[in-house]
Amino acid sequence: MARQIPLFKVFLPPEDALIPRLRDVLYSGQVSEGQPVYDFEKRFSNFVGLPNVLSFYSGTAALHTALLLAGVTPGDDVLSTAMTAEPTNMAIRHAGANVVWADVDPRNGNLTATSISEHMTPRVRAIMVVHYGGIPAPMADIQSIAEAWGVPVIEDAAHALGARYGNAPIGSNSDYTIFSLQAIKHMTTIDGGMLACKNPEHLFVGRKLRWFGIDRAAPRTEVDVDVVGYKYHMNNVNATIGLVQLDFIGPVVQRHIENGKFFDVALQSIPGIELCQWDPKAEPSYWFYTVLADDRDGLSRRLTEFGVANSTAHKRNDTHSVFAGSRRELPGLDRFYSRMLHIPCGWWVGDIDREQIANVIRHGW
Repeated sequence: MARQIPLFKVFLPPEDALIPRLRDVLYSGQVSEGQPVYDFEKRFSNFVGLPNVLSFYSGTAALHTALLLAGVTPGDDVLSTAMTAEPTNMAIRHAGANVVWADVDPRNGNLTATSISEHMTPRVRAIMVVHYGGIPAPMADIQSIAEAWGVPVIEDAAHALGARYGNAPIGSNSDYTIFSLQAIKHMTTIDGGMLACKNPEHLFVGRKLRWFGIDRAAPRTEVDVDVVGYKYHMNNVNATIGLVQLDFIGPVVQRHIENGKFFDVALQSIPGIELCQWDPKAEPSYWFYTVLADDRDGLSRRLTEFGVANSTAHKRNDTHSVFAGSRRELPGLDRFYSRMLHIPCGWWVGDIDREQIANVIRHGW
């Protein structure tokens, strides 16, 4: 029987590196937000190449906070994509705002600048951009539209740790960028999220928002709470896992990229499928690898028969009842969603595995 190749697999550091550090923090008497959190923020900032980073207990909490920092208030509109995991757009609803769908490029599932431009109005307070599957969206064109309208861009880079755009780390030019550290992402802290802010002055407000509106650096009995805050902070246990992960994660992310580039070549010119195409300035980090198939169900059955996990992974968000008021025609999404299928390309996919996957696809279905 062929080896089973999963679509997702959690990476954790070696036991002898992780467990002693966890034991130390668990029995230190200080397991909530403390120095390990601040150390992790600094080291994560260096890893992603973005200077102003705050940690959160989830990527969704980081997204909600980004929306609040961007000035989104109840009744505002936020342009977004339906081709994403639900938390992207739930965060918009958490902020009390309306989701306005823009359409995606049927070649890759990312928002197009053309559709964003078509749906911009004075009611739009922010643009939410997802780098689907780790493929960066066309940020130069999107930023140009945002600047013309004077609205901030929030990048949901939950799939895109390690990706680059225009020879710079993803998120280098946007007002806010979030990363997810949820279980099956490139890197996990079991759960967690990070928010990078272009403006360093937003860090102080962000710290207050993640802890009930309270400045933790001030004496607790002397602070005045002047903003509604949340319990969104990361704790020392998750941060310690993150600190150890950073000792090992570079090669892990690089393996995703190497496998993705292998498929970019190995799956060329196969009848019945197309490969994703993207902005020439984009350098993906391949959270998974997406193929566009004329007979998606047939390809899925064939891969499953040979032990290769595969999935559409996400349900298009515009079909959910909670977003019914936002529905509109999205022909690019219709085309992408009907053809896309995700296959494994993560750190666990060895050289033999990726050859097996490519051979299964080459032999048809």
